[in-house]
Order: sequence, then C-alpha cells, then structure tokens
Amino acid sequence: MRTEFFAYSKAAKKKGAFFILAVSIALALALAACSASGSADEPGGAGNNAEISTENGGGAESEAPEDDGQTIKDGESLVILADEISETPKFYPLTVDGTRMEVFAVKAGDGTIRTAFNTCQVCSGSPKAYFEQSGNTVQCQNCGNKFPMERVGIESGGCNPVPILDDEKTVTEESVTVPYASLRANVYRFTENWKR
Repeated sequence: MRTEFFAYSKAAKKKGAFFILAVSIALALALAACSASGSADEPGGAGNNAEISTENGGGAESEAPEDDGQTIKDGESLVILADEISETPKFYPLTVDGTRMEVFAVKAGDGTIRTAFNTCQVCSGSPKAYFEQSGNTVQCQNCGNKFPMERVGIESGGCNPVPILDDEKTVTEESVTVPYASLRANVYRFTENWKR
C-alpha cells in the first residue's frame, strides 16, 4: 500500500511538472506573438518614432508623430489667430535657432487669450517638463503639478508654464504675435531631450 502511494505521488509530481512546463511554454509563445505584432516594420511598432500621449488628462491613448513645427527666423514672428483659440489649449510646435520649442494658447473665462511656453519653470531640463490638458487645468508631465487655465500666461515663478507676458507679444482682436526676439530669449528653457 505504501509502495502504491509513493508510486502515485511520484507520477502526480511528474504530471504537475509537465503541466507547469507546458503553461510556461504557452506563455512564452504568447509574449513572442505580442512582440511580433509591434515589430519595427508595422505602424506603431518599435521602429516607429511615434510618441504616445494621453489627451485631456486620461482619455484614450493616441499616436502622434513628432512635430518640429514652423521654423521662426530672425525678423519673423509666431502668429496665433484669435478665432482658432478656445478653452482647450492649442499647442504650436516650432523651431528657433535649431531648438525645438512649443507655445500654447488658451482662452480664459474672461475671453482673453493666454499664452505660455510649454515647459515647466521648475522642471525645465527634464524630458517630461511639458504640460497637457487635464480637465480645466494643465498638468506638468514631470512633477504632476496642475495649473489652472485662468492663471496661464499671467503667473510666473513656481511649477507652472513659462508665461509669455504682455511686453513679449502683440495682441489685437485678430491675433497674438510673438516676435523672434521673445522666442529666442526663451530657447534656453528647452533642452535637447525635451519631450523626447
């Protein structure tokens, strides 16, 4: 009787070991299949230089190609048309003297257009020192600080978007114009690895 129990126990252990081995192999094959579906040859795969971002503070993920935007040279300006600005921030990628930058504009509750450089004053230097909309705020992707839309472009210092103040731009009913000199003066805030 003891011999039979020992033989059964040995057989059960052997079956259990085979089961664990079979499950491990199946998992390894499933992981390999998942990796292959995101290969460098396919859109969204490892070879695609796309950036994954979450819009509006936690919505569905979407892929957006890196955009260096408009190149602004000495004597030129960034012109933001007033009629394209709403309560949702609009981002303007641009390149100044070979440096990738971004400006954003948003309409405040009082109807004024607020503008700022899309980098955090405190986190500047980090690849994630930029803001995305999160409800009625913009949120630093590095430190997580949320900043009210109503304060964009008027408050400086602290962990918030770098404001483009009144003396750095020209505002009319039709547009907001940010000249090269104002853009150039803020190039240092955007490091080579910003948003990479």
